[in-house]
Amino acid sequence: MRPFRSTDLDWLVEQHGVLYACDDGFDESFEALVRSILEEFLADHDTSCEQGWIAEVGGQRLGSIFCVRADAQTAKLRLFLLLPEARGKGLGRRLLQQCTEFARMSGYSGMRLWTHESHVAACALYARTGWRLESSEPVHSFGQDLVEQTWSCAF
Repeated sequence: MRPFRSTDLDWLVEQHGVLYACDDGFDESFEALVRSILEEFLADHDTSCEQGWIAEVGGQRLGSIFCVRADAQTAKLRLFLLLPEARGKGLGRRLLQQCTEFARMSGYSGMRLWTHESHVAACALYARTGWRLESSEPVHSFGQDLVEQTWSCAF
């Protein structure tokens, strides 16, 4: 696990674009959203309470996760990604633990995240680690009909 660096931006945008297009049929508007989130993070994040991590093995980047401020009490989990070849090995759980522990140590009282129902493995991980599904709503985003979900956890 290492901190996100500006040199990771293009790789992370590309990986999100490729994986979400392949797995969910997302159009290029998703890649544009990821780029804008990362550019905003690089330009404006507060290192005392916001951080991003890249999971890396032998110099190969395998995933990411970000903790950003939603408000004074709540952190937002963003851009949780794990490449297919890294799945099923506990790396996703380690990324999630890194992010939630940072949020807790930064003084947040809880976290929220936004995802889609189709991300079955990630949603199962959230449920196993104490997150609670708050809402579920049909939407049309990124060229697809989806079910958007909001999850939260308290510390």
